[in-house]
Amino acid sequence: MFSGSIPALVTPFCDGAFSEKHFRALIDWQIEQGSSALVPAGTTGEASTLSNAEHHRVIEVCIEQAAGRVPIIAGCGSNDTTNAILHLNFSKKSGAAAGLVVAPYYNRPNQEGIYAHFHRMTEKNDLPIVLYNVPARTVTDIKPETVAALAKLPTVIGIKDASGDLSRVTDHRLACPPDFCQLSGVDELSLAFNASGGVGCISVTANVAPKLCAEFQAACATGDYELARNLNDKLYPLHLALFSDASPGPIKYALSRVIEGFPTELRLPMTPPCEASRRQVDAALENAGLIG
Repeated sequence: MFSGSIPALVTPFCDGAFSEKHFRALIDWQIEQGSSALVPAGTTGEASTLSNAEHHRVIEVCIEQAAGRVPIIAGCGSNDTTNAILHLNFSKKSGAAAGLVVAPYYNRPNQEGIYAHFHRMTEKNDLPIVLYNVPARTVTDIKPETVAALAKLPTVIGIKDASGDLSRVTDHRLACPPDFCQLSGVDELSLAFNASGGVGCISVTANVAPKLCAEFQAACATGDYELARNLNDKLYPLHLALFSDASPGPIKYALSRVIEGFPTELRLPMTPPCEASRRQVDAALENAGLIG
């Protein structure tokens, strides 16, 4: 259902408030540069610091500005199943193509609880769900056998896998339906992820390098792995630099270097990237040909 380069969009803030103006411009640029879908209100979008009203407005603006040009996978995650359903219901009503739903964090449910969380969501809404597994942030890990069980539910259509375990791609490919959509959640692993059976990436780097990321994903999709490796070499230092300090600080800084006037403001407890991180981002942007 989804493939290619899919940016996990930042949420721009000015004077503490969501900046619709900057967000709309970012969406237009992303689409013009070849992004195949967009993810608002995810981890990179600082969803954990948004009120529900803000969270829903970010999704609403994204759908409105994209205007059907690309599908929107709305961030619908919460550690509270009822609140996740609230996000899913809003996203369905607003015209999202799917919801990206992270494994419940902080509560630390077992595999039965993880399954029950997603199963309840499918009972309450028929919007397609992309699972999001990121154990480094959530502590919980959606194990391959749980993914396989969830993939049998009619509206669970894929996974954003940020486990960092490349063997999971094969585990899921062998255990899930043939059309189960596997998207990488780790930019620097995307080359190997796609070679193992993935079809794209929900990407941090695509925020600032949408054209290069789209070209990389297109090369993988056509089996041109020589071109894909060359593009990956150009992007690889940037993938690493954008996590040289707490995300999304480095990616917002990178956007300010590429898009004049793009706001770097973060919400606490996130703080601006350190000087060493900024230097690494600058060098990686130059290596990628994004700044002179």
